[in-house]
Amino acid sequence: MKNIRLLIICALVLTAFFANAQTVQSPPAADTDRGYIVKTGDLAPADFELQLTDGTKTSLKQLAGKIVILQFTASWCSVCREEMPHLEKEVWQAYKDKGVVLIGVDRDEPLQKVIAFHRDMKISYPLALDPGADIFGRFANKKSGVTRNVVIDRDGRIAYLTRLYDPQEFSSMLKAIDTLVNKPIASLN
Repeated sequence: MKNIRLLIICALVLTAFFANAQTVQSPPAADTDRGYIVKTGDLAPADFELQLTDGTKTSLKQLAGKIVILQFTASWCSVCREEMPHLEKEVWQAYKDKGVVLIGVDRDEPLQKVIAFHRDMKISYPLALDPGADIFGRFANKKSGVTRNVVIDRDGRIAYLTRLYDPQEFSSMLKAIDTLVNKPIASLN
């Protein structure tokens, strides 16, 4: 009887040990979702308007049928500044005539600061204002940081998500965009 109790205690201790070891080895939820509240395959939130720095307005509803990339950015973000020349050359210049729209969504900065940021970065893709980070908050936890890219397919579904600027992840995003661009458009007949 004493041996059985000892075996049961050992089994319980080992079970607890391995359960804790598994918890320690699994990445915390914040690392796996990287601050996003959406995931690939989700229908993108489309009930917001983007006001561009030139005063024009657009929305995901108006851009339906196009591949849309929202780059969440800010002038104070050094990683954003590192990524933006790559977005300009490898995304915007490469795909703007192929049904792709790239819009930088500047997190909670005033118009004049965003205009100066656009000029300083020497980019030609448009920047939009995001007062209060309300648009950002539709995709990620507002306490999360920028830079991040949300790639939305022609059907309005999120196809790819990035966080920070990692050349390998950026390359994978380019492949995803290329796949979307070259995907046959369903016939309306």
